Amino acid sequence: MKELPLNALRAFAMVYTHRGVRAAARELGMAHSSVSRHLGELDRWLGVPLLHGSAGRGPLTFTPQGEALGRAAVAGLREIEQVAAALRETRPTHAVTLSTSPSFAIRWLLPRLPALEKAHPKIELSVQVEQRLDALDDGRIDLAIRMGPGPWPQLHAEALMDDALYPVLSPALWQTSGRPSRPAQLAGLRLLHDRDPQATWESWRQLHGPAKLALQGGARYTSSDLVLRAAMQGQGVALARYRLAADDVANGSLLRPFGELIVPLGTSYWIVRPPARPRAAVAAVIDWLHWQSAGVGPADKR
Repeated sequence: MKELPLNALRAFAMVYTHRGVRAAARELGMAHSSVSRHLGELDRWLGVPLLHGSAGRGPLTFTPQGEALGRAAVAGLREIEQVAAALRETRPTHAVTLSTSPSFAIRWLLPRLPALEKAHPKIELSVQVEQRLDALDDGRIDLAIRMGPGPWPQLHAEALMDDALYPVLSPALWQTSGRPSRPAQLAGLRLLHDRDPQATWESWRQLHGPAKLALQGGARYTSSDLVLRAAMQGQGVALARYRLAADDVANGSLLRPFGELIVPLGTSYWIVRPPARPRAAVAAVIDWLHWQSAGVGPADKR
């Protein structure tokens, strides 16, 4: 270990990542010539060339040995970085980090956090918008809330709550559109589309119609929060997730024009965590999530 030229390996990892000496030098805050010296040092230490041609002119191409060392150096340094970051963030035992999607965080979780603080005043819950689950591997995140059927290999998953779909639109658009009250009247309205594969208008058309409902037109959005905000602004009719739109329907920002008609989705939200027994604070948050989700839901609306 003491013979490893660590500074040179760090510089080479940056060169490999950026595929260029100048970009690596900028990232490291070093002179271009210093990075080049590190590359030469590695060549001499290894006794094999890592780059084809000159490192100072044109795009860099790596020898097979350079490719192998670059992959290993980048992977090793990233692992060290992740572990070091986790160690530096010395969280107290009552701190919990939860990750979820942006729409679920904004629409369902954040409005309920005051209730968590009231029930568990000592718990500090941090919320991260993070779709990847590999962050659960190194302890940076304690638990995640995910939508979809799973499975999630090597992780413990427990059902949180079900969901359903129904159309919503703004009160102003409902008035100007002739106060629609039957699914057949959707044919004359502009549809808004959520790219969520579970929230497609085709599922509504198959269950409630109308059969002639055109699905090609209308704006498309990459999150449920965006499609609901567009509906609130009167841009069209959105097919909303019950759990994410319920508060806006309750306060009158959105209307359900077709009464209690829904498309049931079944279990749609899951608590995902490492398989080991959770800490007391994490277990308390999980119990609180189940308590919050146990109220009136789509199954009670059919």
